[in-house]
Amino acid sequence: MNMFFDGWTPVVRTLVIGTLSYVALILLLRASGKRTLSKMNAFDFVVTIALGSTLASTLTSQSVSLVQGATALTLLILLQLVSTWLAVRYDWYSQLIKSEPTLLFFQGRYLHDAMKKQRVTQAEILAAMRQHGAAAPEDVDAVIIETEGSLSIIRDGIGSVEEMRRLGVEESGGARSEKGSQRTRRT
Repeated sequence: MNMFFDGWTPVVRTLVIGTLSYVALILLLRASGKRTLSKMNAFDFVVTIALGSTLASTLTSQSVSLVQGATALTLLILLQLVSTWLAVRYDWYSQLIKSEPTLLFFQGRYLHDAMKKQRVTQAEILAAMRQHGAAAPEDVDAVIIETEGSLSIIRDGIGSVEEMRRLGVEESGGARSEKGSQRTRRT
């Protein structure tokens, strides 16, 4: 077996299986709808990664046939469909597979207990603020870690923790907070 070229048979196999696998995946994704590749929570992210890994295995491993690869892709998409169907209809299942968004920073205060529980550092929050165009913490009303792990930055419009609760955001009870720099609201 040559490390650089092992004949045309594996190359042709990769081209044929790759094309057919890709077409199968596109058809499955179109049939299953937009939700399949969304990353609304960690479970969705895992399914997206698993689909890519399965496609790669089908393309590169001679021990995985096209039918096996297509079956694995179909199974992952069906499991995603069943899981989201259950989550929409049963709150207990939705709570089992999804976490709640959590408030990490609110009106100039870092909520250290929530940050520790979610394993997010102050530097990561500051980086997210900068990525969203905030020059300083005073420019931000709230930072929330979403169910899939991204940080949402809310710049204006949130006046109280009660409003955050209405939005479904979890507040860390008795959170030890540290005052950021003096809060000034822009008009």
